[in-house]
Amino acid sequence: MCLSAPCVRMAVDSGDEPTFSLVDVLEEDDELEEEAYAVLGGSDPDKCSYPQGYVKRQAVYACSTCTPRGGEPAGVCLACSYKCHEGHELFELYTKRNFRCDCGNDKFGGLKCKLFPDKVGCNPNNKYNHNFFGLYCTCDRPYPDSEDQVPDEMIQCIVCEDWFHGRHLGCELEECVELQEMVCEACMNKAPFLWSYAAHITGTHPLGRESSTSVWREVWNHMWMLHPLPLTHVSKVVPNGAVGCKRTHGQMEGSVPTPAPPPGQCKLVALEAKGLERMRQGAVFWPYVWRSQLCTCISCKRAYVAAGVPFLLDESDTVLAYENRGRAAHEGCDPLMSALNMLDHVQQLEIIYEFNDMKAELKEYLQRFAVEGKVVTSEDIQSFFEELQARKRRRTSPCQYYCS
Repeated sequence: MCLSAPCVRMAVDSGDEPTFSLVDVLEEDDELEEEAYAVLGGSDPDKCSYPQGYVKRQAVYACSTCTPRGGEPAGVCLACSYKCHEGHELFELYTKRNFRCDCGNDKFGGLKCKLFPDKVGCNPNNKYNHNFFGLYCTCDRPYPDSEDQVPDEMIQCIVCEDWFHGRHLGCELEECVELQEMVCEACMNKAPFLWSYAAHITGTHPLGRESSTSVWREVWNHMWMLHPLPLTHVSKVVPNGAVGCKRTHGQMEGSVPTPAPPPGQCKLVALEAKGLERMRQGAVFWPYVWRSQLCTCISCKRAYVAAGVPFLLDESDTVLAYENRGRAAHEGCDPLMSALNMLDHVQQLEIIYEFNDMKAELKEYLQRFAVEGKVVTSEDIQSFFEELQARKRRRTSPCQYYCS
């Protein structure tokens, strides 16, 4: 639908009811659609992922109806959330790494998976936390939390994949936090060698802490040209009390590479020899390409495995890499055309004719507001579609004949 000048607007401040511009509505719709492609694009909505084993990264849901708090935690794949748990209370856990679908196993009692019922009793390599019961952060609270009136954002640790309120991270939030990866304090202590890297890699940006977002975005643009597959990601959610879904921002901040040690020498040993220390307290925010600066010698690789973080050396492990695959899979995909392709020729024509009629009528309806200089409210839009439905019912209802 194209609207010519004067621009048709919904009121921004019209008194009692908040209203929005059509551009705002369309932009928000595009953003939500883009995020849905990013999160769900790498998962199959029709087939249970169980036969694939422990999937490197996939969208995961927890069913509070089938596995309530107090029982054993369990997670289901995207397809099972649609087919096996429709109408249930689900917690959207965003994505999890190395996870195998639990739907229908021993944790679900007598419920069998409709898509792949032949499953073992449990998946011992799955990792669970309180997120599977709808609780987050060190405060162990739900999200959104009706009892928490403090505006805050939640950030996901890339190691344990739990979500934390910014004010509970035990550190000052970095500027442009959405452009970095975060490791919580507990995970830093489980892999203590990361503190040595943090002393050299974090907080050493050439432009200083006061640098603006636009400057760092310029750095990112140049880094992107040199390395088109981003390596890192931070997950972030809207302020507390807003729509209860987690939204991610998949771009990274530039950083200064740490000079490489002589060939054959362990990078970590070389860094520790410099004697630079960092206070081992609070979460750590890591800049772009920090993973590429980790040492990959045999000794360090063993340390990553012992600490349970070998995935830090895997470029495809990041949420951003997963999102990029989802976007690529849906690039050029039009949901309307996909739906039309499932109909026969006559049904396709009927749908197209009705859509064109609706578009023309809506354009004419909105144009009146533009000519009269009025704003469009949600009631006006609702009234339009109610009248449209009423006219459709009158056209399709059978004629009644009466004998005289």
